[in-house]
Amino acid sequence: MSIRLAIAALCFLMVNAVVFGAGLVTVVSIPALYDQAMILVPIVVVASFVISAPISWWIAPRLRARFGRHSAQ
Repeated sequence: MSIRLAIAALCFLMVNAVVFGAGLVTVVSIPALYDQAMILVPIVVVASFVISAPISWWIAPRLRARFGRHSAQ
């Protein structure tokens, strides 16, 4: 397993929670969407699962410490 895949797997759950929360808040807070909540909530669940994978893959290399950190002295 590559380092990027491992980091992306760890990030996936957090990114999925944020994307799902944003989608669910949108559905619940807009009255026109709230009327269709029985249909839209499962769509938000699937969409957040699908969208989170590429976002996690994009974030993973940015979380790697490629250079040493400079200590504040």
